[in-house]
Amino acid sequence: MKEQNQTQKRYREEIVPELIKEFGYTNVNEVPKLVKIVLNMGLGDVKDNSKSFNIAVDELALISGQKPVTTKAKKAISNFKVRQGMKIGAKVTLRGTRMYEFFDRLTAIALPRVRDFRGISDKSFDGRGNYSMGIKEQLIFPEISYDKVEKIRGLDISFITTAKTDAEAKALLKALGLPFAR
Repeated sequence: MKEQNQTQKRYREEIVPELIKEFGYTNVNEVPKLVKIVLNMGLGDVKDNSKSFNIAVDELALISGQKPVTTKAKKAISNFKVRQGMKIGAKVTLRGTRMYEFFDRLTAIALPRVRDFRGISDKSFDGRGNYSMGIKEQLIFPEISYDKVEKIRGLDISFITTAKTDAEAKALLKALGLPFAR
């Protein structure tokens, strides 16, 4: 059996019964769960500079603990000087134990390091039980060394759940420890 994280254990033992009681599920498999976390970094500003692009991809690898996939432009857009097939970003999809480890680091270490942090907005649900948020600077993650940062970049984080509604997804993420603003 795979090694389990504290959050995974807490989800099974405490959060599942709590959500069953709150939403009145009849089956344990109806209870929403976190499926994956997707980290995305748009790097269109350094599309011509391969060294800067690689530095940003390496930073995303440090943050996630997994090698990112580079995303390429689907179409050419002359106004942005982008040609089809040009590298314009990087993304990582985290699942399983790595996903829960990243979630723990995000909620316990990274988010409290944000200046004037009062919780994250609850307005970014998509209507289907998924939540997305943006981070303005990658420096909030302790893996990133301030001295080696070339440029402050942001990234998008999407939490994909099996919840049917936003209320169920919010209850799940709040129970897992995501600090929503009041």
